Amino acid sequence: MLVLIDNKSGLPIYDQIFSQIRSQIISGAMKEDEALPSIRNLAKDLRISVITTRRAYDELEKAGFIYTVAGKGCFVAARNTELLREENLRRMEERMEEIRRLALSCGMNREETIKMFEIIWEEET
Repeated sequence: MLVLIDNKSGLPIYDQIFSQIRSQIISGAMKEDEALPSIRNLAKDLRISVITTRRAYDELEKAGFIYTVAGKGCFVAARNTELLREENLRRMEERMEEIRRLALSCGMNREETIKMFEIIWEEET
């Protein structure tokens, strides 16, 4: 598992950890039941507070991405297809909003933008 902290980022450190681990789980880079580094070890490796690392792990557990076994540690939870679907829908909405802004900046209207998408969709299927 690779986690990199960007001190220049506007995101809080716990959120950077949360986002990177979540992305690795969603992409399949981290497998179901795979052990995460202990909170203390990750904090030591990243040279951050144990409290910050614990917060990231707590958020991951609340979101259903990991589970904790007392005395054993934290592990990747079974892939919840509904959770993954919601995450993908959220990512699609973000990208669609970006496409809408780009289309408007190019002077394209809704119909032209949809037509462009239909052409791309047909080329791929």
